[in-house]
Amino acid sequence: MDGVPQVRRALTLPRCAETRGSSCAKAPQVTGVKVQLEMQALWQQFDQLGTEMIVTKAGRRMFPTFQVHISGMDPAADYVLLMDFIPVDDKRYRYAFHSSSWLVAARADVATPGRMHFHPDSPAKGSQWMKQTVSFDALKLTNNLLDDNGHMILNSMHRYQPRFHVVYVDPRQDSQLHAHRNFCTFSFPETRFIAVTAYQNHRITQLKIASNPFAKGFRTTDPDENTMTLVAGNG
Repeated sequence: MDGVPQVRRALTLPRCAETRGSSCAKAPQVTGVKVQLEMQALWQQFDQLGTEMIVTKAGRRMFPTFQVHISGMDPAADYVLLMDFIPVDDKRYRYAFHSSSWLVAARADVATPGRMHFHPDSPAKGSQWMKQTVSFDALKLTNNLLDDNGHMILNSMHRYQPRFHVVYVDPRQDSQLHAHRNFCTFSFPETRFIAVTAYQNHRITQLKIASNPFAKGFRTTDPDENTMTLVAGNG
């Protein structure tokens, strides 16, 4: 865990943004790292409809869950894995029911506090990360600006891009001098979503129920808002 404070400093530096599993030529320990998004076909299904993710005061898990398969790590090196969420643009959106589409409503609200979600198994050897799917199933989204549970704080009706970071824990005494070389960032366009407090597109609701094993399939409709939300289940 000694490397974690250095990791936090490293991520304030310019990032190397990579997409769709391409490698990042930095320090040898991250040069060959490749990341494959799991459940990519399901993410693409949601993306075609306009993915929505519920945010609540108490925090809500994402569905689909962000999961990746990693290869190309140094098996003997230690790595920290983490995620953050950045706004896709400077717009606030609203859902137009007559056209079943999202429209720009106004400029974005004041940005929420930027946070990082560290995978609870961090740090761990590259061999451990590569032997199985890495799942961020503990990550929760909230719209509570005063949240003290470490959840990711997002503005409702804004569009976000999840980002995944692989950070090599450099054991050298002067590791801070090399921090900008010791990490790589990956993002997948199909994981973009709009944060909502209740599902706006009924097709998203249906797909969530059909594909989420934790959803009970019960729905409630608010006649005043013409929105739908799951009574139970994650995402």
